[in-house]
Amino acid sequence: MMRRSQRAAASRAASNLRQQTTASPDPGSDAGSSPEPTPAPSSSEDDEPSPPPTKRRKFAPTKSRSSKPNPNTTAPIANPNPDFKPKPLTLLPPPPNPLPPSRIHPPSYHHPLLLSVPQSRTALLSWFTTVHSSRLMPWRKPFLQPSSTPHHLLAKRAYEVWISEVMLQQTRVATVVAYWNRWMDKWPTIEDLAAAKEEEVLSLWQGLGYYSRAKRVHEAARVVVGEMGGLLPAEVGELVARVPGVGRYTAGAIAAIVFGRAEAMVDGNVVRVLCRQLGVFGDGKGREVVEGIWEVAAELARVVARDGVEDGQETPVSEVPGRWGQALMELGSTVCTPKPNCRACPVTETCRAYQEGLALARGEKGGRVLQDVEDICGVCHPWAECEEVSDEDDEAAPKRKKARLAGKKSTVSAYFTAPSKSDSSPGATRAPSDREMEIIVPHARKFPLRKPKKKVREEEIVVCGIRRRSDGKYLIHQRPEKGLLANMWELPSHTLPKTTENLCKAREAASTEYVAELLSKGKKGSGDRKRKTTQTAALDKLRCGGEMATVTWLFSHLKHTMYVHMFEDLSTGQESSAHRSKWASIEEIEEVSMGTGMRNCWEVAKSVGTSWTTSSRHRERRE
Repeated sequence: MMRRSQRAAASRAASNLRQQTTASPDPGSDAGSSPEPTPAPSSSEDDEPSPPPTKRRKFAPTKSRSSKPNPNTTAPIANPNPDFKPKPLTLLPPPPNPLPPSRIHPPSYHHPLLLSVPQSRTALLSWFTTVHSSRLMPWRKPFLQPSSTPHHLLAKRAYEVWISEVMLQQTRVATVVAYWNRWMDKWPTIEDLAAAKEEEVLSLWQGLGYYSRAKRVHEAARVVVGEMGGLLPAEVGELVARVPGVGRYTAGAIAAIVFGRAEAMVDGNVVRVLCRQLGVFGDGKGREVVEGIWEVAAELARVVARDGVEDGQETPVSEVPGRWGQALMELGSTVCTPKPNCRACPVTETCRAYQEGLALARGEKGGRVLQDVEDICGVCHPWAECEEVSDEDDEAAPKRKKARLAGKKSTVSAYFTAPSKSDSSPGATRAPSDREMEIIVPHARKFPLRKPKKKVREEEIVVCGIRRRSDGKYLIHQRPEKGLLANMWELPSHTLPKTTENLCKAREAASTEYVAELLSKGKKGSGDRKRKTTQTAALDKLRCGGEMATVTWLFSHLKHTMYVHMFEDLSTGQESSAHRSKWASIEEIEEVSMGTGMRNCWEVAKSVGTSWTTSSRHRERRE
């Protein structure tokens, strides 16, 4: 019965995270500018009919359903005794943490404490001030007040931030720095980029992956120069609607960092930070959690931008929103990592995951903070799921430790830590010991829930380096205009069927047949018989060098195992006229855009071809 009630409650609360904040947007902010995502398919495993829709509950304190006043929270309206003197107001102790294994809690448990603790917001900004220059990021520059900055300087600043944010997607900072510097050296302004050729842009982008990003950036630069005078818009809605390839994250970063607008910027690091701050044990990549985090991040950006601003005044344009967004991202990438360094975190006071871990470490008992079973949070997953995937994503993850001090082998001295002066003062909170941190960190590390990774699809490919002896050129092929590595060049490649026993001899036979067919295209002859005759003639003029190397390349969703085979075309007749193919010299191939994996295959083919050229010259001299 209890399980059925929980399922029903979870179904009704499935969308509550997105409305977890209670503060309303201030008049000077841009609320709701990001587009609404398409609904995800239902994940319910029950065949029972869905319950009727109910009003969404917010992840914030809600009014009690009972009409009776609560003596602990309701003050008397008037006192009939005129001589009565009320006692000084004292804060009630906070409700107990919802600790594992049950961890039962209402949606209001996820109300962001950062909204109500300005000291923590200040602490995070102060921390960012001390660390923002520790990692060399050339795109981090002082804020320029938009109202007093010349057009060309503001346009250049927006362009620099835009390029950095696009490059940083799915790429490490250390890698991006060198690419960003080369990019700005070649195209220092957005006008320079708009005038560049697509082939040049793809060539410089080589190695960053996700080449469609480079194409969209190039297309967007032409739009901004042609339609917007070279200056990116300041509003998130306009950025998303008018600039190709710009989504709400990039738009939020540009609006906040460059134009000082109170906008959110949420990447994977921010999702992890805020899931721990809110105590959300949900799928960090799931739609419900991500949309809820965006709502919280947007409210935090509005509140931070108004810190120190009197009621009735407009939200000022300042550096604060940009610094706040960057501080959250910096915290997630350096401190609140998948394996966090909680001792170095400036906002543990408001972190639900940290406070739960601290309660576990100090042997506190978890309590239920529910008045009704229907108030159970429907976003957090059962705690047992963390055991299945807790260390799945971390190659260097240590063995799991039990979250109980009594279960550890200990020494007497571990229980007699000398208190510091601050700890011994009345009302002071004792800092966690090293032993307690060994429980806090593994607990915080479980947030957000990490789903098991899907198995990456694998493909085996024969990559054929075909060198023409008469002039030393190589046959290359351009990929389709859409799809993976669109419009990029490659050596002729053939995907092996999954049913093939891909032994070396089988691969050699498949590659030879593929090359013979490729070289016979465009030559005179029609019909099956003449086509076979043409392929036979191509085989007679083909030198097979065999399998030279194996190159493996991993995309986010796909693994390519590429077997490099070398061939030499000895014919001097009509060239192949296959669609989107050409013969090119070594120098020409060095200039075209290739994926990194294919570039590695080309290096193998070039090396073998060069050795063939050298041996051929020696042979000619002897003759």
